[in-house]
Amino acid sequence: MKKLLFIFTSGIYLTACSVDPEIKPIITDEDVKEIIPEGWPTPNYNFGNNPLTKDGFILGRTLFYDPLLSADNTISCGSCHQQFAGFSHSGHDVSHGIFGLLGTRNAPAIQNLNWNPTFMHDGGVISLEMMPLAPITNPVEMNETMANVITKLSASGKYKQLFTNAFGDDIINSQRIFKAIAQFQGTLYSYNSKYDKVKSGKEGFTSQEQSGYNLFVQKCASCHKEPLFSDYDYRNNGLSINVLYNDSGRAHITGNPNDRYKFKTPSLRNIERTSPYMHDGRFTTLNQCLDHYTSGIVISPTIDPQLQTGISLTAQDKSDLIAFLKTLTDTKFLTDKRFSENN
Repeated sequence: MKKLLFIFTSGIYLTACSVDPEIKPIITDEDVKEIIPEGWPTPNYNFGNNPLTKDGFILGRTLFYDPLLSADNTISCGSCHQQFAGFSHSGHDVSHGIFGLLGTRNAPAIQNLNWNPTFMHDGGVISLEMMPLAPITNPVEMNETMANVITKLSASGKYKQLFTNAFGDDIINSQRIFKAIAQFQGTLYSYNSKYDKVKSGKEGFTSQEQSGYNLFVQKCASCHKEPLFSDYDYRNNGLSINVLYNDSGRAHITGNPNDRYKFKTPSLRNIERTSPYMHDGRFTTLNQCLDHYTSGIVISPTIDPQLQTGISLTAQDKSDLIAFLKTLTDTKFLTDKRFSENN
C-alpha cells in the first residue's frame, strides 16, 4: 500500500512541476496593417497589388526565418538580420553565408523598407518584392535557386497549409514567396523611438540630447534627412579603399566611373544597435564613425562635396551627437513579438 501511495503521490508531483507549453500571442488582422506615421512622406511601396493579411504576414515571417531557402538548409534571411540588432548582423563586419563563406559587405539593417527607392548598399535591387532573390541566389550567402526552393517548400505539408491560408490554395511559386516576404519585411515599421515621442510632444530631450540634435541638424541632416534619417542617395563618404574587397560601390551597378566608391546613405534609426558600421563593417563604435568624419576623410575624385574638408566636431560635440543618436533606438520595434523568430 505504501508503494502504491508513493507512486500516486509522485505522479502528482511530476505533473505539478511540468513546464507549461509556451502561450504564443495570436496575430490578428489589426496587428498587420499598413502604417504611415504622421509627417512621414508617401512610401515608395504600398500593398495595393499585394493585399496585406495576417496569413500573408505569417507566411512571410516563416519564410524569412527558414533555412530551407539556402542550398545547405543552414542559412535563413534571419541569420544575417537579427531583430535585437535592428535586423542587422550583430558583431559581424561582413555577411556570413553557407559553408562559413564570407561576403564583402555588411548586412544592412531592415526597417521602414517601404520608403526605400532601391535596396542593397549599391542600389542593385529596385523592388521590395524582388529583394530576397539577391541573397537567396548569391553564391556566398544562400547559394540556392528558386526552383529548388519551390521544390523543398512544395514537399512540406506545413507550407502547403500556410500558402493556402495566405492565397486560397496550396500553389507555391516565386511570385507568392516574394509577395509573402514583402508583407513581413514591409511591415517592419520603426517609429516609436524617443525621438519620435519628442516630435509628437509626448516627451522631451535632455539638454545633452537637444545639443546633439542641434548639431545633427547643422552638420548631418543634409544626408540623413528626417524622419527616415536617409536621403537614399549614393555618396562617397571618404573611406579609404578596403584592399581586401576593392568594392566599387554604386559603380558596380551603373558602370559609371563617377559612381566609384559611392554607397547608399543608411538610415540612422536604431543606429545604437546596428554595429558594426559602414558598408564593410570597419567601425565598431559610433565614436569611431564620428572620428572618421572629423579626421579620417580620404579625398578622391568622387568624394562627396560636403565632406571635402571633413566635419568639425569637438569631443563634447561627439558626445552630444551620440546622446542624440541613441534617442533613435526603438525598443518596441526591437522586441516586438510579431517580428520574432519564435512566434
